[in-house]
Amino acid sequence: MQLKWLEWAKQIQAISQAGLEYSKDMYDIERFEQLRALSVEIMHQYTDVEVEKVQELFASETGYATPKVDIRAVVFQKDKILMVREKQDGAWALPGGWGDIGLSPKQIAVKETREESGFEVEAVRLLGVADKNFHNHPPSPWHVYKFFILCRIVGGEATVGDETSDVGFFAAHELPPLSVERNTEEQMLKMFDCMKSPHKTVFCD
Repeated sequence: MQLKWLEWAKQIQAISQAGLEYSKDMYDIERFEQLRALSVEIMHQYTDVEVEKVQELFASETGYATPKVDIRAVVFQKDKILMVREKQDGAWALPGGWGDIGLSPKQIAVKETREESGFEVEAVRLLGVADKNFHNHPPSPWHVYKFFILCRIVGGEATVGDETSDVGFFAAHELPPLSVERNTEEQMLKMFDCMKSPHKTVFCD
């Protein structure tokens, strides 16, 4: 379950961001700026992250606030799934990352797999979309949708990237320590279930 203070801070930030985008009255703009400052202060007080850093990461966007998109590539080889060890936390995740402007979800899955694992892949189909709030992830300052895209290897070889320190294939019963910020055990087992049932309906929270 999301921490209440975090959920409130995220909602206040979203409301203030939309208000700053669409308001014309100078007094309304001032009030929405105060709301945004309040959301930053809440995040700062409960996380001890510097105010400037919170503003940069959490309250610097403009326009109507929407969820961020995290793309994850699902690649199997002989009933084992491709994973990379993240330098950031030393744990393992499906290749992937934030959606990039100008690239489709499939293109991002291909790009991230190449950059993080060394393998060239072809994106096959969408397996599912998960709302991070509905799964056992650590608290996050953003509302995130996670896209899981099935890919198949067409070339390349295992090679670490700038953000990864190891590459490997794992069976369902031998999963390594997971980077739960990126993927949970429940989600990983769901990927194996999709492999066993290739005609399974796309899942969506």
